[in-house]
Amino acid sequence: MANNVKNPVKITETILRDAHQSLIATRMTTDEMLPIVEQLDKVGYHSLEAWGGATFDACLRFLNEDPWERLRKFRDKAKNTKLQMLFRGQNILGYRNYADDVVEYFVQKSIANGIDIIRIFDALNDPRNLETAINATKKEKGHVQAAVCYTISPVHDIPFFVNLAKQLEGMGADSICIKDMAGLLLPHTAYDLVTEMKKNVNIPLQLHTHYTSGVASMTYLKAVEAGIDVIDCALSPFALGTSQPPTEPMVATLQGTERDTGLDLNLLNECSEHFRPLRQSYLESGLLDPTVMGVDINTLLYQVPGGMLSNLVSQLKQQGKEDKLDEVLREVPEVRKDLGYPPLVTPSSQIVGSQAVLNVLAGERYKMISKETKGIVKGEYGRTPVAISEEIKKKIIGDEPQITSRFADTLKPELDTLRKECAQWIEQDEDVLSYALFGQVAEKFFQQREDAKHQVEGSVTLLS
Repeated sequence: MANNVKNPVKITETILRDAHQSLIATRMTTDEMLPIVEQLDKVGYHSLEAWGGATFDACLRFLNEDPWERLRKFRDKAKNTKLQMLFRGQNILGYRNYADDVVEYFVQKSIANGIDIIRIFDALNDPRNLETAINATKKEKGHVQAAVCYTISPVHDIPFFVNLAKQLEGMGADSICIKDMAGLLLPHTAYDLVTEMKKNVNIPLQLHTHYTSGVASMTYLKAVEAGIDVIDCALSPFALGTSQPPTEPMVATLQGTERDTGLDLNLLNECSEHFRPLRQSYLESGLLDPTVMGVDINTLLYQVPGGMLSNLVSQLKQQGKEDKLDEVLREVPEVRKDLGYPPLVTPSSQIVGSQAVLNVLAGERYKMISKETKGIVKGEYGRTPVAISEEIKKKIIGDEPQITSRFADTLKPELDTLRKECAQWIEQDEDVLSYALFGQVAEKFFQQREDAKHQVEGSVTLLS
């Protein structure tokens, strides 16, 4: 650590998870990352974000890898640095609400296989959807990092976020993450937000953002001035664009100041050297699209995250209606207002975006309604930041009653049923969780695993 630095900024390195999730749809393989993990472990990071988010889905669906095995391999190589994961509250890593027994078992197995810090968030900032995961993490002696999803709306002001952070601290959080998934947090706002949170919350604060709107490094610098404890960065080959600010320039910028990170630029450069040829190969294969590396001002104009924008473009292309993009972008804030100003993060970003597309293509608002939009209005995703008007409720769900309690309270325990359903495939306890989250995708993976085993056995028989 640098001399005389009383309050160093700590860094969470995202290159093993969010950096490649943001830039190349989470396609980096374990074999591509594993050789550098021991070196990353020597850097002195606060943590390595290495699991969760979309890594689980991508391992099973695209890479024919066992995500649990990836975690165990990372843990084996990272002896000194905490491993961190992203966890979608009651959605875990999937796309629906799961019963409490599945959430609890997933947390238990994540920590048993090597996770130290679980960053838990809810798309609507409904604390009730974080409750089970927080309690389960505490029970397993893991570090609970509860996330506040940052967004902009008439109700999302600094007091709103400060009150939410205080509530999460009261629920047992060990630290708070300000999760700016769309790159909307501007530098001076970050300074004011961190300053106020520091006055009101007694646990460490971490800041996560994306470079999409072009302001992220400036935002970090102002947050550092305000006393942020930890920032999320990505090594430069997989930084910028829709990813995080680059690690090395942040370290260089803070050198010699009272917030010096104490990290060694030469060691960081050695780690980056490992990823540079990988970046080049992904560029050549087309998986790394140069357009995601640019600044997207639509983010600030419409509060539309980069990933959501590409989804909208793709939906319109399929209909041959690309010329309607500006109209859809203008409709997004209107739909968001109607649905109670949800933050635009998975899955609410997709729900709001798809409904905006339907409204524009139908030429009439809510003539066609997706089942997910109905789900938000019914309360299946939790409590929206603002109550949905009676007029919109009537239009979207008619006279159906809204669920005002915690939605997971309506779900029966499902772990035993899931175990029975996938009994033929189970080789390790964790397999039931892979099946719980990704059913058919997991079954396909299990089948490929079985086939590979038979091939090996056949080869051994031939040799003997």
